[in-house]
Amino acid sequence: MEAPQTPDGATPAFPNAARIYNYTLGGSFYYPPDQAAAEYMFSLVPSTKKWVHMLRDFLQAATQHIVKEKGITTFVDFASGLPTDEHIHAAAPGLRVIYSDNDPETYAAAQKLIGGLPNVRYFLHDVIDPLDLLEKPEVQEFLGDDRRVAIGISGVSSFLDMDDMQRMVADLYDWAAPGSVLYTTFETKEADKTTPRMEQFVDMFRQAGAPFHFYTYEESLTLCRPWSLPPSGLVPLQQFLGLPEGYITPEEHEDVGLEFYAAILEKPV
Repeated sequence: MEAPQTPDGATPAFPNAARIYNYTLGGSFYYPPDQAAAEYMFSLVPSTKKWVHMLRDFLQAATQHIVKEKGITTFVDFASGLPTDEHIHAAAPGLRVIYSDNDPETYAAAQKLIGGLPNVRYFLHDVIDPLDLLEKPEVQEFLGDDRRVAIGISGVSSFLDMDDMQRMVADLYDWAAPGSVLYTTFETKEADKTTPRMEQFVDMFRQAGAPFHFYTYEESLTLCRPWSLPPSGLVPLQQFLGLPEGYITPEEHEDVGLEFYAAILEKPV
């Protein structure tokens, strides 16, 4: 996939989160500023590449599990980034999918990527107010009476504070029909641990206007409510993906207990 083209053919002056993510995944949908920002991030937290690949693997695995085990074929994914070839609509072709993102550049690029697909829609929207998206007339028309859906908040929690996350998760629970699911991930670390590199990492996001929040495992459990956890609970991402023990090395916990947790939560019938 070739990098996006700006209207005037110029290279953007500033990096873009979705394009940084694509670069990290080994894609080609990025510009030099995105590459430079990503490489700086890797220098601070070298395990970033592995975690990001696991997050995308989670999205694919969760999609396939939800379709096969729950029979749900309508997905509403928040803060979706670029809908490239390894995203939801490609992981299980034929699904009805609503993507969204609050970045105008990402939205414009997304229209070129999937704008012609009849079963996929992409909206410019800020995840912080999920009901604003779900109440849009275009979304209601697309969904019809179907509120038994799979809702995605994956790779998003770090950019939202505790109060916003709790409100969002509760609002989505109230809106969704029984039998709906919420697939989600949390980036965590031990509350009392940090390093100079991790402080620089967090400060990088703060300077970019996107404060970065690490949660503890206990806080992550709180943020799952009122949705029901599966019998396996909230588990490390490598366990969810069935990766071998030791796939994440001690060094890749970055001396702060860095860990990603994942689950497919459910609203009971």
